[in-house]
Amino acid sequence: MGIQVEFNPDLALRDFSECESGNRSKDECIPEPLEAGRTYSFLKTGQRNYWLHGEIPLLKTKGNGILSRPIASIRILEATHFLKDNQMYTKGIYEVVEVFQDDVPHFNSYARI
Repeated sequence: MGIQVEFNPDLALRDFSECESGNRSKDECIPEPLEAGRTYSFLKTGQRNYWLHGEIPLLKTKGNGILSRPIASIRILEATHFLKDNQMYTKGIYEVVEVFQDDVPHFNSYARI
């Protein structure tokens, strides 16, 4: 048995309606309102590694790899792995650098344009 680790070039969270309906916790969802300059907590299942030395895209996910275009540029400030009920999780804190209000590309893959 190996160690399962996922490397993520972005942070993909659920729509806030998933929290309001009780399907997901607040930290698994994109906060409303999402504001530049603020920090927020996140929670993801699995052992995930994120790039900490620069900006990465924040995406909205519907699950199963269904992702939006970047909705914001963020910096991951902290990421911690932990076990709960024998399930691996990654929690952390991110800072919003800029919230995008248009359809212009802001990233080329994970690199900020």
